[in-house]
Amino acid sequence: MLTATTKDNGGTLRVRRVSVKVLFVAGFGPIVEDMETSRRLYGETLGLPLEGDATYLHTGAVEGVKHFALWPLSGAAESCFGATTWPSDVPVPSAWMEFDVEDIDEASRELEERGYRLLVAARREPWDQVVTRFLSPEGILVGITVTPSMRDREGGSPE
Repeated sequence: MLTATTKDNGGTLRVRRVSVKVLFVAGFGPIVEDMETSRRLYGETLGLPLEGDATYLHTGAVEGVKHFALWPLSGAAESCFGATTWPSDVPVPSAWMEFDVEDIDEASRELEERGYRLLVAARREPWDQVVTRFLSPEGILVGITVTPSMRDREGGSPE
């Protein structure tokens, strides 16, 4: 169990227990409505070496993050809700970010205990990643993940 120290608005120092242990940022990118327009910006204008097709364009070749991808809203909806349409009662995210954690079950419990609405909890994706997703206060679709392909052979530390 870790501790976090913060100051509240009155300057009082607060220490609290934190059970979520983030190992690394697993990925980041925009959630796009027009894949071709976004591909032109990120792939052609900025020169990112994107691979894939209109359902998911990605790269692992940009320093500073393990995975960058243009993710269509329909794909995010499928991952969270099992349908290609984002529900009208849930704010539409503009970006996604994933943090690989040491213990997905403990992290999911902590998020729920702190009042976050989990859109999906400890779901195994077809590519063997386990993910819990929720919306941040800023409207980012956040994933707390365990991504075996991004870890060393012992499965704990980042590459």
